[in-house]
Amino acid sequence: MRAMRADDPILDNDETPMPLMDIGVNLADKRFADDLADVLERAHAAGVQRQLVTGTTVAASEAALAMALKHPDLWATAGIHPHHASDCNPQALSTLAELARQPQVLAVGETGLDFNRDFSPRPQQEKAFAAQLALACEVGKPAFLHQRDAHERFLPILRDFRDALPGVVVHCFTDNRRALFDYLDMGCHIGITGWLCDERRGADLRALVPNIPADRLLVETDCPYLLPRDLPDKPPVRGRNEPALLPWIVRALAACRGESSEAVARCSWANSLRLFKPPGQSAW
Repeated sequence: MRAMRADDPILDNDETPMPLMDIGVNLADKRFADDLADVLERAHAAGVQRQLVTGTTVAASEAALAMALKHPDLWATAGIHPHHASDCNPQALSTLAELARQPQVLAVGETGLDFNRDFSPRPQQEKAFAAQLALACEVGKPAFLHQRDAHERFLPILRDFRDALPGVVVHCFTDNRRALFDYLDMGCHIGITGWLCDERRGADLRALVPNIPADRLLVETDCPYLLPRDLPDKPPVRGRNEPALLPWIVRALAACRGESSEAVARCSWANSLRLFKPPGQSAW
């Protein structure tokens, strides 16, 4: 019997591959420029049937939409990451609004606050965050959010808009118990990545994930970032994460929750459909 590979699909009791949706892929990154077709093929073989390509700048959001228009298994978000909040001017917001109204764009973001690196001044981050939350309310689409070392400011800004937002996912959650329960109390979904596969810094997250209700749980690679450190084999491109490795993250998450990988796959897939409401979702 061969050893399990990280990209082996998760099978149901009839040994049928279970569908997964990777809700956070940065496929517009230059590290995918040379072999995107192969990346998509490996993802599909691993059971990752749908992917949400993250918009982090106006240009990246346009690229994400272009990919979604070309590939039926891809969808997109449109947003400006807090690192680039200094570029969130009226013209950029106008372009984001046009993008966000396209049917292939399922959420507004990646937006939020990052006080860990402060690549943009904090007041500009807060202004850009509020503006994009307002846009999500206007177009009636979920908010795809980033928060790092900024919970005390992030929470009240989000609270101001939460009642008008059709949905929220706190993507790539790595914060503490208080932050998790604050977001759950506000009805947010929680995106989990391969961070929990990191023996150096993932222990706190592994202890927290059993507290996430099954109907709020989403899974993502955040590729090309956050390559799981405990992979049994090397990735096709050294140091690069990719969507085909999502089943490995699902299995690690299931082990932390004391559940089967099939159960986690099933609930995360259903949650993705409910939150993002992709056109033609009945065909998924």
